[in-house]
Amino acid sequence: MTPLVSIIVNCYNQAHYLERSVKSVLAQTFTDLECIIVDDGSTDNTRQVAEKLMSLDERVRYCYRDNGGLPSARNFGVEQAKGEWIQCLDADDWIHEDKTRFQLEHLAKSTEQAIAKQDSAKQGSAEQGAKKNLVLYCDYERVYIDKEERIAAREPNTIGALNREQLIQRLLVPDFLADSPHPALQQCMLMHKSIFEKSRFPEELKALGDRYFGVQILKNGVTFVYAPIVGSFYTKHQGNRTNNWNYMKNYYTQFYEKVAREYPELRPLCGLGLEYLINEALRDKEPEQLERLAKILGTAIWLKIWNQAIPIGHPVWLRFAYALRAITPSFLLYEKYQGPRSKKILSFFSTLARKLGIIDL
Repeated sequence: MTPLVSIIVNCYNQAHYLERSVKSVLAQTFTDLECIIVDDGSTDNTRQVAEKLMSLDERVRYCYRDNGGLPSARNFGVEQAKGEWIQCLDADDWIHEDKTRFQLEHLAKSTEQAIAKQDSAKQGSAEQGAKKNLVLYCDYERVYIDKEERIAAREPNTIGALNREQLIQRLLVPDFLADSPHPALQQCMLMHKSIFEKSRFPEELKALGDRYFGVQILKNGVTFVYAPIVGSFYTKHQGNRTNNWNYMKNYYTQFYEKVAREYPELRPLCGLGLEYLINEALRDKEPEQLERLAKILGTAIWLKIWNQAIPIGHPVWLRFAYALRAITPSFLLYEKYQGPRSKKILSFFSTLARKLGIIDL
């Protein structure tokens, strides 16, 4: 019998988390589902853990593939899925036991209200049409895991109901620069399979693929429906690649390049993230990174030098700013590079300039 829901658990060398994740799927109060474990070329004991879980419940399936990265593994899982509704879940995360049931019941109530005004001849097609190109999303809890693999802290994240423009705008801002939660985590989303007729996870983005996928499906006209439940538990631990900023910085640049190329009308909404990356590239003297970012720049940004913000509105001026930066000692511009001795020298000249009335600091 074909299940209504397919929950895809992606795993790459996270066997020690896998059981908790899969058991959260099997504990769902909505039971008409399958759980597909996608082993993305793991070299640990993922297969053994998966086989144990399959012996416990016939709804669990195991699929092995050569390592290709998370977006590719998710696309593979979607191809294996039999359900009408699809949820992607990472092996180190888990979901609330009522998540699937609550989201589907919330949709049913919304659908009933929407078609109640239509005559009976149209109700059947309206009900089926209401499910097409639809994403159900919910709130989540950020769970911090310490070195001993214990829960050290929990942080609730309430997303709330957002319209299409608000969702896109938030997705174009890095989380560390935003004052609101990520609104399109795969852990929170339950997606109708029709979405994947037009969209796939971008396989070149080994990180931030979720973020771009969210932008893509919103631009393709997919409707997001908010279901008010803390349905997912999203972990932060030492094994997260997102802890490595050099790794993430490259993918943020790729993300903005792809957005600017595919959706040039969204470039003005990328300003905050681009501004941060450009200032970093200037500070750390990264000419190749700066050149990539300059090609994306379509709006004025603010460069931060000497704790002052300087507006730059054209790539040519940005390159000129880098030329000046390249010949200026780092300690004169950025506190990050200032040791005790250079701070004393700067303090001396700042005091002298203030006394002479040259500057007013």
